[in-house]
Amino acid sequence: MDASAAGSAQFKPSSDQSLLVYFGHEITLQAHERVRRLLLLLEAEPIAGIRNVHPAYCSLLIKFEAIRLRHSELEAILKKYLDRLEKVSLPEPRQREIPVCYGGEYGPDLTEVAAMHGMTPAQVIELHSSASYLVYFLGFVPGFAYLGELPEALVTPRLATPRRTVPAGSVGIAGTQTGVYPVATPGGWRLLGRTPILMFRADECGLSLLSIGDRVRFVPISSERFAALESK
Repeated sequence: MDASAAGSAQFKPSSDQSLLVYFGHEITLQAHERVRRLLLLLEAEPIAGIRNVHPAYCSLLIKFEAIRLRHSELEAILKKYLDRLEKVSLPEPRQREIPVCYGGEYGPDLTEVAAMHGMTPAQVIELHSSASYLVYFLGFVPGFAYLGELPEALVTPRLATPRRTVPAGSVGIAGTQTGVYPVATPGGWRLLGRTPILMFRADECGLSLLSIGDRVRFVPISSERFAALESK
C-alpha cells in the first residue's frame, strides 16, 4: 500500500460480521472523498461475501457473511483496494435546490436560534440559504441526508429534549449540520423551516432525492408558494 493510503485508513471489527474502515475521526472533505472512492470501488468490483456497505462522515461499515469471510481476510482484500483509491475518479456533484418556507409554523425554532446568535430571523435565513452544503451520507431514517457544514455563525446545539414528532419536510440544524426530515419522526434538531418537496420517494429507484456527494442549496419561499408546490 502506498504511503498516502496506508496513513489514511484504519480497520476495526464492529461485530462478528462487520468491519469498520475509517479515515481519521474528523469531518473533513478529504475523509469524505476517500469514503466515496472506496464506496465506488466496492460497487464497481464487489467482494464476494459482503452483504452491505454503510458510509458515514469519515468511515464505512462493511457487513459480511461470517461463513465466507473473516475480519483479517476482508482487511487484506480491502488493503489492495486502498492501493488504488487515489486513482478512482469522483463524478461531478449534482446540484440540488430545495425550496424552504422559513419561520412561523414551519420553523418554530427560527426566532430562538436568531436570539441565541444575536441575529434577526432574516439574518439566520440569509446565512442558512447562502451556503452550499455537501451530502456526506444518508442515515437515521430512509432519505435523511446529513448536510454540512453550517456557516460557523449558525452552529447551534440540538434541543435538550427532542420533540416526539417532527413533521416531514422540516429543515433543521444541529451542531455543524443541517438536514431535512423526510418523514414524520421524533427528533432533536432545531427547526428553521419546511420544504414541500418529497425527500423520500418509495416509488422511485433511488428512493431519496439526495445522494452522497450531492451539493445542496436552500431557497427561501413564501407560504403561498409552499402551498402551491405542496398541492402538485
